[in-house]
Amino acid sequence: MYRREMILGLSAIGLAACNQVPAGRIGPDGLPLPTVYRIRPGQEAEIQFRMLDSVNALRGNAGVPPVELNAQLNAAAATHSRDMSIQNRPWLFGSDGSSPLDRARRVGFLGRLLGENISESFESETQTLAAWMGQPDTRAVILDPEARSMGFSWFQETGGKIWWTLNMGSDPAVIRPIPSAAF
Repeated sequence: MYRREMILGLSAIGLAACNQVPAGRIGPDGLPLPTVYRIRPGQEAEIQFRMLDSVNALRGNAGVPPVELNAQLNAAAATHSRDMSIQNRPWLFGSDGSSPLDRARRVGFLGRLLGENISESFESETQTLAAWMGQPDTRAVILDPEARSMGFSWFQETGGKIWWTLNMGSDPAVIRPIPSAAF
């Protein structure tokens, strides 16, 4: 009898241990705590093309033409992501007062810059894209029908925080003047 109780007791303890959630994995609200999304060296192209594919899928569903990655816009995005980290705030102006348009011109982008989306998070690029699509202003940048070029980059701090930047531009071969508000 004692042996059977001992086996049942040990089995119950073993099964109970399987159900326990490791400490620190569940927040006070009972939901899982977010984990840090780590970008490893050498993943740059993989992440950029995953974002490009995701953006083009969304654009296709919206009935607008696809975009292509643009090296100059990627460079402008990388510069701004690092600069936001240094400033420790997500905003559209550089520490030198530069605008998104200034940064696109500095790297030699010949098209028209149509918009820039930024984010500060610990989330992946696809989670960040989903958040951008949830806001009318950032969604409009992604789905701009004039866009043909995309720049996308980030800077990840040692603690895991990621500063994301996405730029959309027109086709450099088709430069249209920015309409003037004054007649």
